[in-house]
Amino acid sequence: MGNTFIQDSRDKAARKFRKVAFPDAEDVRTLKAALTLRDKKIVDPLLVGPAAAIQKIAADNGIDLGTVPIVDPATDSSYPELVTLLFERRKAKGMTREQAAELAKTPLYYAGLCLAVDKVAAVVGGNLSSTGDVLRAAIHTVGTAPGISTVSSFFIMVFPEKLLCYADCAVVPNPTDAQLADIAITSAKNFQAVTGEEPRVAMLSFSTKGSAQHADVDKVVSATRIAKEKAPQLLLDGEMQADAALVASIGERKCKGSPVAGKANVLVFPTLDAGNIGYKLTERLAGAEAVGPFVQGLNKPYCDLSRGCSTDDMINVAAICSLMA
Repeated sequence: MGNTFIQDSRDKAARKFRKVAFPDAEDVRTLKAALTLRDKKIVDPLLVGPAAAIQKIAADNGIDLGTVPIVDPATDSSYPELVTLLFERRKAKGMTREQAAELAKTPLYYAGLCLAVDKVAAVVGGNLSSTGDVLRAAIHTVGTAPGISTVSSFFIMVFPEKLLCYADCAVVPNPTDAQLADIAITSAKNFQAVTGEEPRVAMLSFSTKGSAQHADVDKVVSATRIAKEKAPQLLLDGEMQADAALVASIGERKCKGSPVAGKANVLVFPTLDAGNIGYKLTERLAGAEAVGPFVQGLNKPYCDLSRGCSTDDMINVAAICSLMA
């Protein structure tokens, strides 16, 4: 199952065929990805940015964009209403109408505003822009999900025989207990949306059920309690060590009766150190494919690519991001 995850995601995305905006469109990788996405009918791509510049890049590289639409914020008829929307959302934070007008001209913000009013189902950027710029635009335009105040990330780790979700490995350095709870809840929701599997969430620690005493353990214990209160329907347990989360015999011994121990598929790491190191070790030593990171916790899916991404990466992220819609 795991080794067909990418193709399965593309197939699922094609059945929904949602519109996805690409604000970092002045990039030959984006144009090639948009053509593939359109031709294979995986998602319906929309390029956002200065039309003349995008068309010149296409011409210089022998790319015929054909029917792939380009929305230029400077000339789009929706610009005035989207400026007003941004101003209304951010005026309490001190944004002036003039600042809103300037920001709305930028592709990152314009794509986010199109997402906010459902002109598109998802946004995929970051191949040219920094993570900070992408997250700022996303938070200012679509905001965080109801009941969630933490923007975080997840990876899907693809093994030959299974899929695991790792979070957070890219955004929040030292989450509080409340932030860890948010990360757990959003990761579970997105794992189910993307894979179709029921999430079983393990709150990881160097302690299992009180085997060690430390403030770092207390944080995970508290996060587990908060997550259970906010999402009582979730199969979620902690604190537990990684072996207790993943190995049935150890889970049964250390966490008898746990609905998660020994069969977890969503692993929530206590810090960014642990998560980032964990996913890279899994990738390099266990040979798993790390797909992501995917930004989560937003009201609508606005995904951030690595600036070193390939055209194929962009296609896969667009497909998965559309499934999060």
